[in-house]
Amino acid sequence: MKQKIYQIDAFSHQIFGGNPAAVCILNSWLSPELMQKIAQENHLAETAFAVKKDDRYEIRWFTPEVEVDLCGHATLATAYVLFHFYNLDTDTIRFFSHRSGELIVNKADNGWLTMDFPADTLVAIKNIDEIDQALGKSPIKTFKGKTDYMLVYSSQKEIEKLEPNFFLLDQVDARGIIATAPGTEVDFVSRFFAPSCGIPEDPVTGSAHTSLTPYWSKELDKTKMTAKQLSKRGGDLVCEFLGDRVKISGKAVPYLEGEINI
Repeated sequence: MKQKIYQIDAFSHQIFGGNPAAVCILNSWLSPELMQKIAQENHLAETAFAVKKDDRYEIRWFTPEVEVDLCGHATLATAYVLFHFYNLDTDTIRFFSHRSGELIVNKADNGWLTMDFPADTLVAIKNIDEIDQALGKSPIKTFKGKTDYMLVYSSQKEIEKLEPNFFLLDQVDARGIIATAPGTEVDFVSRFFAPSCGIPEDPVTGSAHTSLTPYWSKELDKTKMTAKQLSKRGGDLVCEFLGDRVKISGKAVPYLEGEINI
């Protein structure tokens, strides 16, 4: 059986930037074991699989090691594929995840794609020694979200200088660790580490911004903000806080279109 596959650089306006994701639009669901093997073979941060059902697309996301509850950049990439390769006569795509509920992506005339996701709920907690030791610097605040820890630092320079011990981070019971601070040229910056999912540092993490956006909206007293993820590839986002939902916008560019044998 041959299956179309696409690789899209999400949250970037040019090739080799942002976060690459593989996308497979399926006629019907493959077994979870096979989807996991495809993701492992792709060896990208995420591989997204989607199946059309009625007026929406069911979607699932796999890292090389595990299925995850939510992935922003791979959802953006899937929307890009559907808009540009599947001749949709709409500017709105409704996705549904059995783990995260309804997810909406809208296409604008200027090429930007805007995702509408549920906002994360953060709980302030004491600093966690194991995480502080792994990152080499203690934050000024620590929060626990649905799947991640979020650590707040005082400056962008501190985020840039973090040199994580991924062996120690891999011992932390969480999907990932978000490190964030006010930005010098944007409202806020971040980095995201998820060694337990097979991703030491993720280039651009859309789902992390469901945690970042509510926090920085309150701190900066504004609902619409610019953001940058400070990975080597880098990624640019525009975020808007809507109360129980967040909008996360970015661009995407295609890198690869092909077929795989399964």
